[in-house]
Amino acid sequence: MTVTRRNFLLGSSRAAATLAAGAATAPTIANPLLSANALPDLPLNSGFPFQHGVASGDPLTDRVILWTRITPPDNSELYSIPYRWRICSDPQLRQVVNEGAGHTDISRDFTVKVDVTGLAPGQSYYYVFEALEQMSDIGRTRTLPEGRLDRLRIAFTSCSNFARGYFNVYAELAKRNDLDVVLHLGDYIYEYADTDASLETGRVNTPAAETLTLDDYRARHALYKTDKDSQDVHRQHPFMVIWDDHEVANNAWLGGADNHTEGEEGRWDDRLRGAVQAYMEWMPIREHERGVYRNFRFGDLLDLNLMDTRLAGRDAQADTIEDRNREDRTLLGFEQEAWLEEKLTAAQQENIRWKIMGQQVMVGQLGTNSRPFNYDQWDGYPAARQRLFDSVRRAAVENFVVLTGDIHSSWAMQLHDDPFADDPGAPLGVELVTPAVTSPGIENQTRADLASASLEAMLPHLNFVDFYYRGYVLLDITHDRIQAEWWVVDNILSHRYVSECLKALVIPAGQSQLLPAQAPTQPREAAVPAPDFSPSLAWLRHWRRDTSVLMLDGMLATRP
Repeated sequence: MTVTRRNFLLGSSRAAATLAAGAATAPTIANPLLSANALPDLPLNSGFPFQHGVASGDPLTDRVILWTRITPPDNSELYSIPYRWRICSDPQLRQVVNEGAGHTDISRDFTVKVDVTGLAPGQSYYYVFEALEQMSDIGRTRTLPEGRLDRLRIAFTSCSNFARGYFNVYAELAKRNDLDVVLHLGDYIYEYADTDASLETGRVNTPAAETLTLDDYRARHALYKTDKDSQDVHRQHPFMVIWDDHEVANNAWLGGADNHTEGEEGRWDDRLRGAVQAYMEWMPIREHERGVYRNFRFGDLLDLNLMDTRLAGRDAQADTIEDRNREDRTLLGFEQEAWLEEKLTAAQQENIRWKIMGQQVMVGQLGTNSRPFNYDQWDGYPAARQRLFDSVRRAAVENFVVLTGDIHSSWAMQLHDDPFADDPGAPLGVELVTPAVTSPGIENQTRADLASASLEAMLPHLNFVDFYYRGYVLLDITHDRIQAEWWVVDNILSHRYVSECLKALVIPAGQSQLLPAQAPTQPREAAVPAPDFSPSLAWLRHWRRDTSVLMLDGMLATRP
């Protein structure tokens, strides 16, 4: 066989991947439609191949997921593209910790996902991909700590609708240089056509119609990953993500959705399968048989359970109050319920200070127990909520905090079996709800403020609510307390905006109370600000090999 440049690169990449086996897992995608002999030569200088940025996610103490996507030349589906990756302890990429190679093709939409091992706990790392003789932007990531830990800083948000406006919230998160991780609690993409919103914002969805097929969901994820602010925040911070309904269709459950008409829009099972496949391809998430619910441990300070209230076992939303009140209805599925109780019990017995549950829909009562307001939330599944509360009590869980997305607004409340009872007793925990990245709440600020004041007067367990602003919640966590800060932006229709801390509350350890904070927290002292970054400069970046060291024009800021 004639040795071409393309065959040489492919062979070298596969050999390197074999040598790297055991130190890291580089995916090798088998495609029965393609073979090494049948593949055409790659035009190696056909444009910047890393048009969707880089990302990292699901860090553990010794490993992390690295992600990118390699745009094939001429958008052809006939190529199998070799790539290399490198992860280092310095932003100049000279102190190599691990490296490897692999290849990708249309069977996973030319995405790349590598589970890199051999890392040290609580450390920052810098990584890069190389393909088609070009190099990606440099990403920064961080492993989870172990042992005694004094402080964590975590941000969480949800509901990022591309057509509704600019991702200024992501831009703000990218500027925070000392976050340990960012949580995205669902609705990372939206399936709608959103034509009217696009006319207002100028941000047009791809495809232009509603997403129904695997190709549709792939194209929608690809669109979101071309956004500069999205690329910047993924480049700077590792993410932990869970899906909600709009990654598939509005008010989804395992057997269907409000926004799906069987027959007219195809089979639900086909739509669900395509949506889940595209999500797993395009998100920096570690894949396992449970789907998206999983556990993370941050030393002795925090045990984090990320849940799936959508597709793991949810029953359909009830049509009647009688159906809603059935004892056998579940939001998590009984297998996930048992898994969660096991994790909570272990965390309490091992004296982990804070037990946090990140999930999609509001746990606390928005209406009364007998007159729920929203059947898609835990209000629509009262027996499941009671089983959750009972499991927390059985495990004698202290310092229980729920993080929630979905509702496009900011909330802070105490959790009770029945907060409207004459004596509701001590709170079981607290719930913190993040505003959206772009999805709308109440667009008129006067009406939003009136609605907030009315609810705060009606709901005895509610400390704070805001329906107007978009933003995220910053958690500054120590053994003594969690300080929660709602950081918001005043505009998403352009990149001209102001960001401020709307509310700051303290949860003292052992109390399940929400108290006013004196002031917003300060970043860790030794943190180095992240630099301004221009993707257009990165696209012109050249590379060369010099004694096995990749030399790059440009660098990423360091952090402790």
